Amino acid sequence: MSLQQPRRVENLHTDKGKVPVYATGIVAQPWDDYTAEDHATWATLFERQREILPGRASQAFLHAQDAMGMSPHAIPRYTELNRVLGEATGWQLIGVEGLLPELDFFDHLANRRFPVTWWIRKPDQIDYIEEPDLFHDLFGHVPLLMDPLFADYMQAYGRGGVKAHAIGPDALQNLTRLYWYTVEFGLIREAEGLRIYGSGIVSSKGESIHALESDAPNRIGFDLERIMRTRYRIDSYQKTYFVIDSFEQLIEATRPDFTPIYARLADQPSIPAGEILATDQVLQRGTGAGWASDGDV
Repeated sequence: MSLQQPRRVENLHTDKGKVPVYATGIVAQPWDDYTAEDHATWATLFERQREILPGRASQAFLHAQDAMGMSPHAIPRYTELNRVLGEATGWQLIGVEGLLPELDFFDHLANRRFPVTWWIRKPDQIDYIEEPDLFHDLFGHVPLLMDPLFADYMQAYGRGGVKAHAIGPDALQNLTRLYWYTVEFGLIREAEGLRIYGSGIVSSKGESIHALESDAPNRIGFDLERIMRTRYRIDSYQKTYFVIDSFEQLIEATRPDFTPIYARLADQPSIPAGEILATDQVLQRGTGAGWASDGDV
C-alpha cells in the first residue's frame, strides 16, 4: 500500500442535510504535526473516560488498554501500538483520512488491519462528533484488538463483510446492524454485572452512563437474527442494547455461513429500534423516556 499526504476528510453539510464523504487513502500518522491543542484534547477525553469507566467497562477492555500503554500524556504513536498489537494478536493499525467505503473497510479487517483516523476532533467537538475521529478509533476500538477472541471476531466480520457486499444491499444491511449492536454498542454480562465493550459507548461519557444506568433503554439478550433485523439510532443514545455472555458466545454465534440467514431474513420486516418482541430475553424493558418517534436507521 502506498502512503499519501494526509487530509482531514469530514462530512459535508448542505441545505439538504449531511452528506457522508469517503476516502480510500492510507496515510502515515503525522505525529510531529499534532499541535499542543490536539494533545490537550486527547488528554481531556482520555482522562474523562478513564475516570468513569472502572466499574462500567469490561475488564477485558480496561486490561487491554493498560497493556497497550495508552495514557493521557500524548496522542499515541501508531507505530508503538503496532509493536504491541502485532505481538499480541497480529493486528496492525493503518492511518486513514476519514470514513472508508464499505468494501475497503471489510478488506482491511479481513486482513487484520484496523483503520484509524489520523486527526482528532476540535475542542468545540469534545462532547459530540458525527464521524469517527482518532479518539473514537484509538480509545474505543483498538484496545479489544488485544483480546484474541475479539480479534478473531473482527477478522471474521471483515471476511463476512466482503461476502455480504457481493451478495447485495440487504445482506449488507443485516451485517451492518450486527456491527452496530456488538462492536459499536455492545454490552457484556460479567460476574460483577453488566459492562460495556462497544466502542461507541466506551468513547462517550454520556452513553457510558446511559447504557448501564438509565431506565430509558431496553437491554436484551444477544440473538443474532433478531439483531440483524433491528434498526438503530445514529443521532441519539440507543433505544436498545444487546447483551452477550462472553466473547466466546459472539464467536460461536457468528461462525456459521450467513448466506442462508440472509435468505431467511429477506422476507422478514425490520424491527423498530425500541420494540420488544415476545421472544426476546428481556433484561430490562425500557421506559422509553426521551425517545424520538422517528429517525431509526
